[in-house]
Amino acid sequence: MSLAVRVIPCLDVDGGRVVKGINFQELRDAGDPVELARVYDREGADELTFLDISASHQGRATTMEVVSRCAEEVFIPLTVGGGVSSVDDVDRLLRAGADKVAVNTAAIHRPELVAEIADRFGSQVLVLSVDARRTTSDAQRTASGFEVTTHGGRKSSGLDAIEWAVRASWLGAGEILLNAMDADGTTDGFDLELIRAVRAEVSVPVIASGGAGAVEHFAPAVDAGADAVLAATVFHFGTLSIGDVKAGLSAAGHAVR
Repeated sequence: MSLAVRVIPCLDVDGGRVVKGINFQELRDAGDPVELARVYDREGADELTFLDISASHQGRATTMEVVSRCAEEVFIPLTVGGGVSSVDDVDRLLRAGADKVAVNTAAIHRPELVAEIADRFGSQVLVLSVDARRTTSDAQRTASGFEVTTHGGRKSSGLDAIEWAVRASWLGAGEILLNAMDADGTTDGFDLELIRAVRAEVSVPVIASGGAGAVEHFAPAVDAGADAVLAATVFHFGTLSIGDVKAGLSAAGHAVR
């Protein structure tokens, strides 16, 4: 029996507010994170993901407060990321009410962090966030054609995205949050080629992120190998509801909760 596909709204938090743009540019205010969390909980979201996109000291403190407030009011798992650079950061977020913690840039700079977190808290707590984009020139090209980026997709890390996902899963990452930076906020659909490439090489769950714009976009992402689908723009601005997405997935033959 196949596992149910998880539908996950993503809250990009900056200064205590949810924001959304295209490729992390031209950000628009999308509302209060706690109120949105309540709405998504009522609509039947399977999890919530919070990403502190500024990850400044002030932003981190704000995110701690937001996580605590949400944990008091909603009863679905919370994944929190942005600026996580140590085991102590993970400990603080879990104590604030997070169920899982996403790591990104710090793990790129020091891959041992993945193993340290997994050893301390278990792989089920650790989500590796991979901001992947296509390489655009022969000079930049990786073996897979996808590279890992930082700074909202604006800087290359020099890592092959598929190889990094594989390495992190071996180190102890329990899930891969696969962010297609070329598609982020475009509402043109998920990057199916990227999903297939990662799915072919890792055994841990893959969360597809970036590009959702219509009900019809979600089932192909699952067909390509995603275990969960994540979206922001279509949910925050009322284009789709959680129920719309689950109905579409169910109609396509995928089990949902």
